[in-house]
Amino acid sequence: MAETPVDVLIIGGGITGVGIARDAALRGFRTALIDKADFGAGTSSHSSRLIHGGIRYLEQGALHLVLEASHERRVLLKIAPHLVRPLAFLFPVYRGSRVPAWKLRAGMWLYDLLSAFRNVRAHRWLRPKKVRRIEPSLRERGLVGAALYYDAQTDDARLVLATARSAARAGALVANYVEVSTLLKPDGRVRGAVVRDVLTGETFTIRAHAVVNATGPWSDVLRRLDDPEAKPLLRLTKGAHVVVQRRRIANEHAVTLLSQLDGRVMFVLPWGELSYIGTTDTDADSSPETLRVTADDVTYLLRSANAAFPDAHLGAKDVVSAWAGLRPLLRQDDHANPSQLSREHRVVESAHGLITIAGGKLTTYRVMARDVVDRIAARLHELDGRPVAPRPATDLLPLPGGEAAELEVLVEAARARGAQEATARHLVANYGSEAAAILNYVDRERSLGDPLITGRPEIWAEVNYAVEREMAMRVQDVLIRRLHLFYELRDHGNAIVTAVAGRMKKLLDWDDSREAEELRDYFKMVERGRIKA
Repeated sequence: MAETPVDVLIIGGGITGVGIARDAALRGFRTALIDKADFGAGTSSHSSRLIHGGIRYLEQGALHLVLEASHERRVLLKIAPHLVRPLAFLFPVYRGSRVPAWKLRAGMWLYDLLSAFRNVRAHRWLRPKKVRRIEPSLRERGLVGAALYYDAQTDDARLVLATARSAARAGALVANYVEVSTLLKPDGRVRGAVVRDVLTGETFTIRAHAVVNATGPWSDVLRRLDDPEAKPLLRLTKGAHVVVQRRRIANEHAVTLLSQLDGRVMFVLPWGELSYIGTTDTDADSSPETLRVTADDVTYLLRSANAAFPDAHLGAKDVVSAWAGLRPLLRQDDHANPSQLSREHRVVESAHGLITIAGGKLTTYRVMARDVVDRIAARLHELDGRPVAPRPATDLLPLPGGEAAELEVLVEAARARGAQEATARHLVANYGSEAAAILNYVDRERSLGDPLITGRPEIWAEVNYAVEREMAMRVQDVLIRRLHLFYELRDHGNAIVTAVAGRMKKLLDWDDSREAEELRDYFKMVERGRIKA
C-alpha cells in the first residue's frame, strides 16, 4: 500500500467506507482503505441492527427516503441472506396514543405502496384479541389494535466485515489499525496521507489522486486536519441500547413502541435468547472515544420497556450488556429535536479537494458509496481523461457467504460434517456458504470443533478463521465484532479471554508483553462497559 500511488484512498472502515471501497474497486480503480481501529468499530457496530424500509420517515414526510430504503433492504436481503434476515414487527396502538390507529393504518398502506408491494410481506392489521394471542406479554390496557409488518435485522459488524472482504476480493487494499497523521498537499490539493500503523508504530506514505473522508462521527475532525477553519457539518446524536434475557421480557416478536415517557419511537428486538431495547436519541456530550451508556440511558430504556411489558419489571440488575453509538447526522437547526433530524447524506468537497461523505444510515450505504464514487470517477476523468467507469452491479454481486440463498441446505451440509445442530445454525447464520471453510479447520484439527464455552454454539475454529481470513488483529476484534460474546455474555467473555489470547498469540506470533497488553486492554473495556445495578 505504501509504494504504489492509488486512485482513491478511503479513510474510515465503517459501513460507508467499506461500501465505497467495494464500489470503487469494482469499477477498476486502484483503491486503498484504512481505519485507525477495526473495521466497523465505531458507529457501524453500535446500531439497532436493522435494515429497515424507513417506516419512521413517513411521519416526517420523507417519502423519497422510504423509497430508497425499501429498495436497499430488498437488495441486501438478496446479496447477504445469511446476515440480513426478515423480521416480523408488531406496532401496537393504544387509546390516546400520539399516533392514532387510523394514521398508523394509513401509514402502513403507504409503506407497502412505496415499496411497490415488494416488502418482505404485506402488513396486516390485528384486533386486540389477536394481538393478545400472539404477543401475550404486551400491555393489554387501552389496546386498540396493532400493525404486523416486516422489516429486516442484520449483524451490523459482520455486514461491515463482509463488505470489506468483498472490496478486497475486487482488488482493494484494506487495512485496519492504520491511522492518519497528516494529509499530503504538495500542490495545495489533498493527494494522500502520512499514516501510522497503530500496532507497530511504523509510519509510511500513501499517495492518491482522490482522498475520501468516510470517518462518520470523526468527519469534522479530519476536515479540520485539511482546513482548521472548516465549519462543522455534523450534529452528533447518541443512540443507546440495553440487552436483557429474552425470557425476562418475553417478547415473541420485534415490537415497535411509542415510549410512554416521551412518545419517541423505540424497539424491543429479539436476538436469539436475548432481547435488546433501543434506542435513545439525545445530543452527544462526549467524543466518540469516551461515549458511554449512562444510568439515565438505562433508566429511560427500561422504564419504556416496562410500560409496554408490565410483567417484566426490568431493573438494572437484568442488563446483560449495553452499547451506544453516535449518529453522524447532517447539522441543521441546532435547536431541533434530534429525532427530527434528517437521515439524508451529502457529498462535500473542500477547497483542497478532500471529499467527505456525511450523514446517511446503515440501510442505504450502497447509495452513499455510489454517490461518492461517481464524484471520484468524474475527478479522474478530468485528471487524466480516462473513460468514466460504468457503475458496477453491486446490487447483484453477493457478499462473501451470501452465494447460497438456501440456508437450510447449508445447515444440513454442516450437520452432515459432524457439527451439532446449534453450531451448524450458528455457523450458517454468521458465515453463510463460508461455514464450510470453518469446518475445514475442524477436519484438519478435531479439537477446533470444541465449543469455546460449554453449552454455546461457537467453536474454536472461528478464532482461527477470524485471524487468518477476517483480519482480526486484537482480542477485542474476535470477542466483540466477530463473535459478539462481549455483548451476549454477562461476564463479557472474561472467562475465556485468556484462552482466546493464548490462541491468537500462537497465530499472530505475539510475545508475552503483547499478550499481556491485549488482556489488560480487554479487561479495561469490560470494566468501562459494565452497568452498575
